[in-house]
Amino acid sequence: MAFWKKDPLESGLKEILGKEGLLSEKADVACYGFDSSGLEAEPHLVALPESIEQVCKIARLCNRLGIPLVPRGAGSSTTGSAVPVRGGVVLSFSRMKRILRIDPVELTARVEPGVVTGVLQEKVEKLGLFYPPDPASLRFCTIGGNVATGAGGARAVKYGVTKDYVRSLKVVLSDGSLIHTGAETAKGVSGYDLTHLFVGSEGTLGIVVEILLRLLPLPEAVGTAAALFNDLEAAVEAVTCLFISGILPRCAEFLDENTLSAVSRALPFDVPEETRAFLLLELDGERSSVKSQLSGLRACLKRSGAIKVLEARDAKERERLWEARRSVSPALKGLGYDRKISEDICVPRMAIKAMLSYLKEIQPLYPVDIFSFGHLGDGNLHVNLLFNSNELDEQGLDGLIKRIMKRCIELGGTISGEHGIGLAKMKYLGLELSSRVVGLERQIKKVFDPKGILNPGKIFEE
Repeated sequence: MAFWKKDPLESGLKEILGKEGLLSEKADVACYGFDSSGLEAEPHLVALPESIEQVCKIARLCNRLGIPLVPRGAGSSTTGSAVPVRGGVVLSFSRMKRILRIDPVELTARVEPGVVTGVLQEKVEKLGLFYPPDPASLRFCTIGGNVATGAGGARAVKYGVTKDYVRSLKVVLSDGSLIHTGAETAKGVSGYDLTHLFVGSEGTLGIVVEILLRLLPLPEAVGTAAALFNDLEAAVEAVTCLFISGILPRCAEFLDENTLSAVSRALPFDVPEETRAFLLLELDGERSSVKSQLSGLRACLKRSGAIKVLEARDAKERERLWEARRSVSPALKGLGYDRKISEDICVPRMAIKAMLSYLKEIQPLYPVDIFSFGHLGDGNLHVNLLFNSNELDEQGLDGLIKRIMKRCIELGGTISGEHGIGLAKMKYLGLELSSRVVGLERQIKKVFDPKGILNPGKIFEE
């Protein structure tokens, strides 16, 4: 049972949003109670604002009544960031999805938080511009959600992640006031960098309602190649060879043997039986540069012992290779296990082999199959634990995850490269951050959200 009366809330929201802008029926609000993490909790009401002014009024109302307010994009978070664990109001940005302006001179795009990432990319590319961040869920995830979680993607190895493209923000604070952080200009160091404090804060400090993004000129040419190896270490060596040779790929994706078997039918070529690893490599730049880099890439693949190499001849073949990579998560969900836990640890490049070896070493100790894939170019490994719940209890699962994260931290890594903490990783935050650092972060939360209404129950354990 909620600890507030629903009527003042519902009547207040109806006054702000009108009938069409508020969902209150159980069947309607249930759809907003879960995300891609598998965790769920039902909200009491769902608000569908269409303007910044409405968001300000909603925040003001919830703050006055002391009611939880949970911002939500497309619900693609894998850590439970968008799950309303304390009930309250889910603030969905599905109606705030306008691209307000694309500026080819300033190389910026001003957008509302509900804009789908892939839609923005298509729009700017038609103008000869480029927005690099490309989460695997780019066809349905939103810019607001990307900002909230600090999303990355395959091209991060060369171009960085979402935070590297956020120039300024409009943010509604918990009391309903609106602030503008950052600057319109390419440079700006006035005061503290509040813009990047909000990026990755998972809606716990403020509600992002408008984003000014940095764009780049669209690369003239792209070269894509896939390679198969009979040894996982050989695949790592191939990527190491590229960096040593001065070749910076825009993507260096890998699948281990287990993961490859799950998506092999989606590949545009046969996979030899002895295959143990798959690499998807992509280069971009001026046409002459890409041609030269592809030559160096071939040399590295040959030197590292690739047993099969396929270069995409056109955009269609390139897209087919990427479809196989993007199909990994859905393919794993269809393997018949009743539990799937996805971790997104990140280690320095020189520690990748050690981390992968450790995963192989501990797998036989648990009734779990480990499927590893991800962004080999920046050490961001997606470690998927698939198992049946009748074979592994929560205590055993917790022990396994702790071992993986402790080893990751010992190797100089982090427990989350791009998914955030949310609900799923709260209990492990203390493995990486000292109590002093966590205490400072709690104080920051208190400054921005003194009543604790913004996405409560996330990031920090109580």
